[in-house]
Amino acid sequence: MTARLPRLGVILPLAAALAAGAAVWRSLDWSEHASAAGPARQQEIPVTAGTAETRTVPIFVRGLGTVQAHYMVTIRTRVDGEIMQVFYREGQEVKAGDRLLQIDPRPFQATLDQAKATQEKDEAQLAGAEVDLKRYAGLVGPGYQTKQAYDDQKALVAQLEATVKGDQAQVQADQLNLVYADVRAPIDGRTGARLVDPGNFVQASQSTALVTIAQIKPIYVSFPVPQDQLDAIRRNQATAPLAVLAYGSDDQTLLSRGELTLINNQVDATTGTVQLKGTFANEDERLWPGEFVNARLVLGQRENAVTVPAQTVMHGPGGDYVYVIKPDDTVEHRDVAVAATQDDVAVVAKGLAVGEKVVVDGQYRLTDGAKVKIRTGQPGAAGAGAGTG
Repeated sequence: MTARLPRLGVILPLAAALAAGAAVWRSLDWSEHASAAGPARQQEIPVTAGTAETRTVPIFVRGLGTVQAHYMVTIRTRVDGEIMQVFYREGQEVKAGDRLLQIDPRPFQATLDQAKATQEKDEAQLAGAEVDLKRYAGLVGPGYQTKQAYDDQKALVAQLEATVKGDQAQVQADQLNLVYADVRAPIDGRTGARLVDPGNFVQASQSTALVTIAQIKPIYVSFPVPQDQLDAIRRNQATAPLAVLAYGSDDQTLLSRGELTLINNQVDATTGTVQLKGTFANEDERLWPGEFVNARLVLGQRENAVTVPAQTVMHGPGGDYVYVIKPDDTVEHRDVAVAATQDDVAVVAKGLAVGEKVVVDGQYRLTDGAKVKIRTGQPGAAGAGAGTG
């Protein structure tokens, strides 16, 4: 036993040394294989690509517009009385002169008949007084009638003439009240909700609204624009009437097309804006009074503008930029100047050439020089139409 222990002490250190040598050899061999294989391949980032295109795009001045009826009339009674009948339906299209309501006409008819009777009585008295006046005029000369009597008769005739004129005025007033009892539409338009039901007693002194009528063909859109645009608007309007486009609340759906008909005569000092008004035929009634729309005033067009999808343009501390895809499928960070963004399209005024391929989607993972892989089946497009905001 004692003779074998020294031999074991020699073997264990020798085995440890051999294991360490083998490990070093394996590491050296792996390094040689790694050097022979070359550097690791750079990871490709999937992106959607598009191409910078040229197109003609309109130049817009935008504003939040309010639709206004061409005419808006509130119907009120001019006489006192009970509403006997309603001739219209709520929301009905009516023409000027159409009957709307009937207020009890009987009191006004009775008053008119009485006024006519009074007029006839006074006219009869006037006729008799005029005959007497002629008779007196023939008797004054021979001395059969005094000058005083003649003058008195002449004054009576004048008095009766004035009375008859007053009777005529009263008859006209009573006739007018009878007309007012038959309430008719003063304009063409669409009726609103009925505000007073039949059977109610209305009075002219209370100014109670009976119904409203709105003329919506044509119709207006009123909208403010910054005063900085005023000079360009006036110059272009002097050449030809400018087009106004009314878009829905999504700013994508075109509702109607009209013309600029009013540039207000003063700038609002509190907001620094000037009020504009566009007139629309509105034959399809897509515009409705009180509706809010996005108004775009077309000032002109940009010819051969360089455009890319709006989402292509990124915003950084140094300004706007895009990622341009090079022929070797690496990307370049490129600063650009955007002239306008409209309808998901950006108009690039500087920094990008026509035909250059750009990253439309997936650029948030990119850095300058990164390798990309263009996703197929999702071609980028420059979009359509752009304008100023």
